[in-house]
Amino acid sequence: MFKQQIIGFLFFTLFFFAIDTYVWQGIKTITPQWSNKAKSILKWSYWGYSCAVFIFFVLIRFEIFTLSPSVTKLISAVVFAIVIAKIFWVFFLLIDDLIRLFRWIYQYFFTNIPSAPDQPSGINRLKFLHYTGLGIGAAFIGTAIWGIFKGAHNYTIHRKTLKIAGLPKAFQGLKIVQLSDIHSGSFWDREAVATGIKLVTEQNADMVFFTGDLVNDRSDEIVPWMDLFGQITAPLGVFSTLGNHDYGDYVTWPTPQAKEKNLADLIGHHKSMGWDILMDEHRVIEKDGEKLCIVGIQNWSSKARFPKYGNLNKALENAPMDSVKLLLSHDPSHWREQVVGKQTDIAATFAGHTHGMQFGIDTKFYRWSPVKYVYKEWLDIYTENDQHLYVNRGFGYLGYPGRMGIYPEITVVTLA
Repeated sequence: MFKQQIIGFLFFTLFFFAIDTYVWQGIKTITPQWSNKAKSILKWSYWGYSCAVFIFFVLIRFEIFTLSPSVTKLISAVVFAIVIAKIFWVFFLLIDDLIRLFRWIYQYFFTNIPSAPDQPSGINRLKFLHYTGLGIGAAFIGTAIWGIFKGAHNYTIHRKTLKIAGLPKAFQGLKIVQLSDIHSGSFWDREAVATGIKLVTEQNADMVFFTGDLVNDRSDEIVPWMDLFGQITAPLGVFSTLGNHDYGDYVTWPTPQAKEKNLADLIGHHKSMGWDILMDEHRVIEKDGEKLCIVGIQNWSSKARFPKYGNLNKALENAPMDSVKLLLSHDPSHWREQVVGKQTDIAATFAGHTHGMQFGIDTKFYRWSPVKYVYKEWLDIYTENDQHLYVNRGFGYLGYPGRMGIYPEITVVTLA
């Protein structure tokens, strides 16, 4: 493990300074007219910032120096935005260099005509690429920073009406609030999160569903937030299940027992907040002599990189055959693999997982995100053969502590 960490660190160092060196070459091509003093200030500022960021990463990564989690996350997020912006610019610089390379090859092998000199005034096409890349990178930095300080907690209520075939009269008009992908280990603004929870409680739902990823990796991430999320209650219950991040699969544990304890503790935290966690189980809700079955499974994904812990058949054992069933399943790929057209008595499935990639276009008329090329069902409502799937955009965030275009969601579903 130590050897892997060293290799990873060396790779990061090489990548970090390679990007910065390449960007610096691009900066020099657009500042040739600057005075020597201005160039010197720019050089020291640029490389001073780069070295400071690298030292910050080393100190935090190896726990030589620690800051509060919220400060660390914010600094890391801004640095991340700047690094991505640099990568955008590098893309344009590479195009420039490739054009120069092919031009040189053509002139060397096929013609003796010398390269045409740059125009004495104006901007040539290659320099235009430099400025375009710089402009896009700068725009990305601004948008990414906005996404952290505004987009991350821009909680949006999405209201849907689901027509359920055979829905008992007692459950007509039932209001369900769905949350997903809380990722409590990523939170950095308690007041903003509290505002989101207040929006949830104001919906006066009959029932609440939480469809997994309460934490990023470790069960103790939710502890500072349990007093807030414990405020979420509903007359017919708060039902929850697990997502891929809840199992602790993405961190190294000292022993298998430590990992098992982490999961047991997390399940205990669900229960301490008054949430009924469904581990391949179902619950039957009775009202006015009629029944509705709530089914919840552990994470199950059709994607190879995500776990298949869930067991739908086990969850449905001894469930009333004639009751309408609602399923909580974290990964939306499960719906197409095991539900739609197969378990036809499951009227609606509630999922999350994709976050809409926290980046994209999300309007009434058009939706797009890179995640759509990975997941066929990645956002909002899907219906096939009278079976519904709702993919929640997520309440929290992971990695990048913000959202651009696709904002945190509180879903309010009314059954009809």
